[in-house]
Amino acid sequence: MPVTVTSSARRAQIVRATIATIAELGYHQASFARIARSAGLSSTRLISYHFAGKDELIGEVIATIQGRLSAYLTERVSARRTAGAALETYIRSLVEYAGEHRAETRAAAEILLNHRPAATGLPELSTIERLLVWGQESGEFGAFNVRVTAMALQRALDGLPFLLEADPEADPAEYADGLSALFARAVRA
Repeated sequence: MPVTVTSSARRAQIVRATIATIAELGYHQASFARIARSAGLSSTRLISYHFAGKDELIGEVIATIQGRLSAYLTERVSARRTAGAALETYIRSLVEYAGEHRAETRAAAEILLNHRPAATGLPELSTIERLLVWGQESGEFGAFNVRVTAMALQRALDGLPFLLEADPEADPAEYADGLSALFARAVRA
C-alpha cells in the first residue's frame, strides 16, 4: 500500500484508538472491533487494510509510544553534564511523562505484560545502563552490578502506571523524589 497523507493520518488515528482502547479495557480486550469503534471506523476492514495484523498494529503502537517518550527524555537528559544529574533527570522526566500521559503509559504497561512478539533478546545496553556505566567510568558512581541496578530501576519505573491507576490521586512528583533519592544512594561512590 503506498503511503499517502490520508493513509498516514488513518494509521495514526488507528494507533491513537488502539492506545485508548488498551488503556481503558486492557490488552486482551482490545479487539479490532473495539478499536474500530473507538476510532469511529465503519468496519474492522479499515484496520486490516492499514495493518497486516494485530502484531503489526501493536508494533506501531509500541514504536509510537517509545518514539514520543524517547524524544521527551532525550531533550531533558542530554542537557546534563554529569551522570548523577542525567540519572536523576531521567527518573524525574520519565515519572513526569507517565503522570502527564497516563493512557499511553498504561497501554505500554499492558503491552509489556501481555504481548508476546518474536524473541529479540536483550539490547546491548539500555539507556539506564549507559547512564550507570558513564557514572562508574567517571568515578561519580561506585561499584555495583550495572544490569541488576538498571533492571531494578526500570521495574520501579514500569510500576508507576499501575500505581497511578490504583491511586489516581498519587503524586508523581513525590514518587520521583523518592525514587531519585533511593537510586542516588544506591549508586553513590
